[in-house]
Amino acid sequence: MDVRRWLPLGLLVVGLGVALALGLHRQLTLDALAAHRESLARFVEEQGPLAVAAYVGVYALTVAFSVPGATVLTLAGGFLFGTLAAAGYAVVGATAGAVAVFLAARSALGGVLRDKAGPWVAKLEGGFREHAFSYTLFLRLVPLFPFWLVNLVPAVLGVPLGVYALATLIGIVPGALVYASVGNGLGAVLDTGGRPDLGLIFAPEVLLPLVGLGVLALLPVVVRRFKNHGRER
Repeated sequence: MDVRRWLPLGLLVVGLGVALALGLHRQLTLDALAAHRESLARFVEEQGPLAVAAYVGVYALTVAFSVPGATVLTLAGGFLFGTLAAAGYAVVGATAGAVAVFLAARSALGGVLRDKAGPWVAKLEGGFREHAFSYTLFLRLVPLFPFWLVNLVPAVLGVPLGVYALATLIGIVPGALVYASVGNGLGAVLDTGGRPDLGLIFAPEVLLPLVGLGVLALLPVVVRRFKNHGRER
């Protein structure tokens, strides 16, 4: 077994273990955000670009190590930077972290899958490669699939890095905007003793448009298959 192939994924797993052992995931909660919001706001005001770089870096590491709490980070960004800026920073950080997981998983698992794949898995891999952008974009847009799982599936099914990165960047924009918008009004909510609804993304008025976008992402696949079917007749 080539140890070097497994090293990147092993580092990410170790990073997750260290983060959990240090209790860093407990700092990515609404309670922690409420407790430290004044000091965080002061840090952003005083440090400016450094605070932005720190936010993007923490977001990327959180996603790369699969530490729970990315949603709270997006809320915090909305509170600290405003809706549009926070969504942009969150998208950059999340995409960077997701690419790190993708590369590590592709290095460790991609070859194993291809070596042991049966006919069904090989067919699935071929279909996913043919429509890589549409399928990956669909998985990103519809918030029914765990973020970490969508990092892994394209990696083991041979999606090109550029396609994966672009579909990821575009696909997480709507969700980032939703939570950053909620975070933008977080101060007022906390001042009244309330708590933001983290399940907002699953509310019908939010979920249905996202599902609609996901269906649109699959439209090129449907059109291509319809054309191929027409030629075969």
